[in-house]
Amino acid sequence: MSTYSEGRVPLLSLETIAATLAPFRISLSQSQLNSIKDYIELLLLWNQTINLTAIEDPVEIVSRHFGESLFAATFLDIGYSRLADVGTGAGFPGLALKIVCPSAKVTLFESNIRKCAFLKEIAQRLGFIDVDIRRQRYAEFEATGAVFDFVCARALGDYPGFMPWARRMIRPEGRVVLWLGTEESIRLGRRKEFIWDAPVAIPESRRRVILVGRVRP
Repeated sequence: MSTYSEGRVPLLSLETIAATLAPFRISLSQSQLNSIKDYIELLLLWNQTINLTAIEDPVEIVSRHFGESLFAATFLDIGYSRLADVGTGAGFPGLALKIVCPSAKVTLFESNIRKCAFLKEIAQRLGFIDVDIRRQRYAEFEATGAVFDFVCARALGDYPGFMPWARRMIRPEGRVVLWLGTEESIRLGRRKEFIWDAPVAIPESRRRVILVGRVRP
């Protein structure tokens, strides 16, 4: 059961977090579970004044935000990679993945100044290094050559503009990783500039998948 602090922010036990993540095949250390607990408490505190998430139930936040994000790490070798999260919002999937892949170098693209302030506080609170929070739209970012091993987007929506940009940014052996509804994954899977893996169904969801593709030579 959740309890409430004086600030009316729901608190979760580490056991509840671990049990909620179990269907996603994620096994975390106590330190990682504590990081998720701290993240949720700060997220809900900030959510009282800025719109970071429509989900207010802490258990559902664990499942929908952390579970869906971290599930990708069960079949992708993120390790020491350079990962970009486009339209990260409250930090999903990028900062969530940083908890389980601490060696990854994560770049977060978020144009909202207040959301960027939240992301900076989370990164500082959890002691993250190699996190680059960029207050800009992804389309405004250009680099000399491909720079990322993974380019991720979760519920972005702007796929016609995003896909050509992602193709330019991904290294030859890199991947684009998308959290999508089933129908959207079918439409994107027809794009010929990428070679797509079969969509991976997200546990605890009937219509959500993760779609992974690599740039067609």
